[in-house]
Amino acid sequence: ESLAAFDAGRMAERWYTRHSETFSHQFERKSIVLYADHADFEQTNVIQESPDQATGGVTEGMRDRVVLPFTGSYKDNDHVIGHELVHVFQYDIAENGDVNGLARMSTLPGWLIEGMAEYFSLGRNSPLTAMWMRDAVERDSFPTIKQLNTDPRFFPYRYGQALWAYVAGRWGERSVVDIYRTSLRLGLDNAITRVLGETPDSLSADWAAANKALYTSQLVGRTKPQDAGQPVLQTGRKLADMNVSPVISPDGQYVAFFSSRSLFSIDLYLADAKTGRIIRKLASPASDPHFDALNFVNSSGAWSPDGKQFAFMVDEDGRDDIAILDVVTGKIERRIGVPGVGAVTGISWS
Repeated sequence: ESLAAFDAGRMAERWYTRHSETFSHQFERKSIVLYADHADFEQTNVIQESPDQATGGVTEGMRDRVVLPFTGSYKDNDHVIGHELVHVFQYDIAENGDVNGLARMSTLPGWLIEGMAEYFSLGRNSPLTAMWMRDAVERDSFPTIKQLNTDPRFFPYRYGQALWAYVAGRWGERSVVDIYRTSLRLGLDNAITRVLGETPDSLSADWAAANKALYTSQLVGRTKPQDAGQPVLQTGRKLADMNVSPVISPDGQYVAFFSSRSLFSIDLYLADAKTGRIIRKLASPASDPHFDALNFVNSSGAWSPDGKQFAFMVDEDGRDDIAILDVVTGKIERRIGVPGVGAVTGISWS
């Protein structure tokens, strides 16, 4: 862990140098709390709530502390450190600008705060964000700034990064910081008008037109997702609905997958691979006292070659174990812990 901590410190120093120039702002030492793996990170007491599997890192606002796990991927760690240090600069600027700065910062929309952190840590070109913008153009549902402010359907990280990339490309990177600083004093709408000389409505129209011009030509001749295959499992209408990490059985008859269709947890289900009919719930942390959660974000399960057993990741007391389940009885037959290994993700069955 000491080597990872040393390298994380080097990454943080590089990001501090870059961000301090971008924001024209400096501050004294701030703490970075680095955990050895995500399982340890989920037990942190630096913040009040327990971070879930999808959380890559957090910035604690009272002391501007960055908290994150070592992922094993330096690319991922570098991005998270860069992202969270943007938040440290945002907090420090708000704290030092006005006695009510933090309160005003809390009123700013998520796309502004998180989108800025994504833009300054990833840059203007991101394949993931481009995919979201292309799909919004294809569906003819490109949002306005007003919709970004209030509608949870539009993910603030991706749309925020894309909007700041457009603003920086047209008015220069300094305008992004100027809008943030001015928003703390005058509010977002007034800040956009003062810094850019455009109203939010006008900026929304220009941004949408630029994306349509960029992506419409790229969509010509491409196969649409709904034409690429037959939908088997579909989510409901709730924003939190998801079916993820499907694994087809060796004989092709069944598919095991994780789903949020339960109200209380992410559970493991078995379905008919042809019709999508749910056959049974295979495992759930809500009903099994032997584990706290199913690891599903960066991991899928694996079938045994004969299709009688299914292996998947479970979390218990901050430790990742491999559970092997009898598909017919639903009983967990074995639990495999890996000594000296804190976090485990992908499973392959020989």
